[in-house]
Amino acid sequence: MFVVVLALAYLFEFANGWTDAPNSIATVVSTRVLRPLPAVIMAGTLNLVGALVVGTAVAKTIASGIVDPAFVTLGTVAAAVLAATLWALSAQYFGLPSSESHALVAGLLGAGFATGGLEALEWSGTSKSLIGLVTSPVGGFVVGLVLMVVIYRLFARVRRPTVSKIFGRGQILSAGFMAFSHGTNDAQKTMGIIALTFYLNEVGTLGADAELTIELWMIVSAAVVMGLGTMIGGWRVIRTMGMRLTHLEPVNGFAAETGAATVITLAARLGIPVSTTHAIGSAIMGVGATKRLSAVRWGLAGQVIAAWILTWPSCMVLGYVLARLFALAE
Repeated sequence: MFVVVLALAYLFEFANGWTDAPNSIATVVSTRVLRPLPAVIMAGTLNLVGALVVGTAVAKTIASGIVDPAFVTLGTVAAAVLAATLWALSAQYFGLPSSESHALVAGLLGAGFATGGLEALEWSGTSKSLIGLVTSPVGGFVVGLVLMVVIYRLFARVRRPTVSKIFGRGQILSAGFMAFSHGTNDAQKTMGIIALTFYLNEVGTLGADAELTIELWMIVSAAVVMGLGTMIGGWRVIRTMGMRLTHLEPVNGFAAETGAATVITLAARLGIPVSTTHAIGSAIMGVGATKRLSAVRWGLAGQVIAAWILTWPSCMVLGYVLARLFALAE
């Protein structure tokens, strides 16, 4: 089971990079500032850098702030990770941006409840996740909208081709910032799962002397696997996020990426697991709304938001059912 859980953790991280890659590069590809292959390579590289240079506050939240390690088993962790992975891949199949962050948290809550009841659930990390559930989409929308308004005011008298040229270059930086912020938050989730897996395995041999620690190799391996997933990319989600929600030009992409990346990076510093999908998706909506409300395809936006909302109950139920099945298998 130890080997199975580790394999599932890395599969989740690979799927995370695969399905979340479009969130880092959708706008820079849709505005044709970068071609898909260079954009994916940049995203994969900066995902790795972001995971390495920022602390492990989010990883610690995932490892011990959602479920109490004293009440869970390796089967519990396996159920949670598998539930989140299945949800992520299903959403990607239908071309819908999914939140692996909230899928994993919900999967942990469902699996933890199946194993240890309410006593196994921790409020400290769950509350941070719920805060992130609200602040990442609201923050992304507001910051993206405000940045777009400020840019419109500052460049009101500048010719449109000049604005496109300036922000075409600027968007390379904002896309890089977006990819970096993705690494600061998303890569840490699997680090937390790996640390929790090793802790649970050591409890069986070391007992009370086992310690939950996040080693350097866990950080590097999680970041590398996510980077590999990112380099594969998910072009169906790029089409949804970068081309169908609203029409984007380089200046719009710059504002959306900068706004979303700012929200994600601040959350990582505070140890709050947030969704890159929520942040960039809502930032794109906020940027589009500055043109006119009808510039955003609200019907499609509603489908995306519905997928976000369904993530919590779906993954909680799936995590619960899988944990019960793993318990029977043991």
